Amino acid sequence: MNIYLDLFLSFMKISFFTIGGGYAMIPLIQSTVTEKGWMTQDMLINFIGIAESTPGPFSVNISTFVGYNMGGALGVFCASMGILIPPFIIILFIYYVGKKFATNPYVLGVMSFLRASAIALIFTAFISIAYSTIIISNELTGKPSFNWLGLIIMVLSFLGMRFFKKIHPVFYILISAAIGIVFYGFVL
Repeated sequence: MNIYLDLFLSFMKISFFTIGGGYAMIPLIQSTVTEKGWMTQDMLINFIGIAESTPGPFSVNISTFVGYNMGGALGVFCASMGILIPPFIIILFIYYVGKKFATNPYVLGVMSFLRASAIALIFTAFISIAYSTIIISNELTGKPSFNWLGLIIMVLSFLGMRFFKKIHPVFYILISAAIGIVFYGFVL
């Protein structure tokens, strides 16, 4: 299959079948890009980190990175359109039809179960990213090792964001990046 059509259809499928936003897409994106051999798990985790720290919706950012990695500027267009078209169509449909069914008990029941599945998808993405952050592969030997620094930064960032809500999350991103540059750039 043509890579551009494959990017478009793959991201359209991901976008159409994901309820809960960008973070809920991570497990589907992860399985798609690794099964198709578009990138490794480590590359995807790096792209997720970059997509998180750049402005704009997470889903558009990650599809842009994957699209560019696989097909340059045309790949960006195809992957981004694939991720954007389904929500656009769904929102139009909900706008025109949703008014009639907003108080329907069946629709309300479906929505409550969709929220529960979205939480499960987000939690799955969290576990996958946390594992990839804590267990890293040694580039020379290929053996996995425990990343104590990554675990400490993750826990301190979580606690900081949890208890010091007035500090903007960008601060934690910048501090984590600086620690990574110093530790991995100068110490190791």
